[in-house]
Amino acid sequence: MITKESKQQLIEQHKRHEGDTGSPEVQIAILTTRIKELTDHLRTHKNDHHSRRGLYKMIGQRRGLLNYLAKKDVERYRAVLHSLGLRR
Repeated sequence: MITKESKQQLIEQHKRHEGDTGSPEVQIAILTTRIKELTDHLRTHKNDHHSRRGLYKMIGQRRGLLNYLAKKDVERYRAVLHSLGLRR
């Protein structure tokens, strides 16, 4: 579970302007953190299919945000991929 402090740090690192919490960069960063945590959970609990479904939904949501960002601004898209260490 992502803590309030770690979420604030992610927002501070990826925000575009003051008070920004909804930009695609921030949403992608938060989703990536949640996906990593859930992936670790599923490594130990292999039969937790309900959480696996939630993981797949988050991956799809992140993919949609990345596709949107790639269409809107390629430079921002590449910067997000580089800063989060994503391969696409």
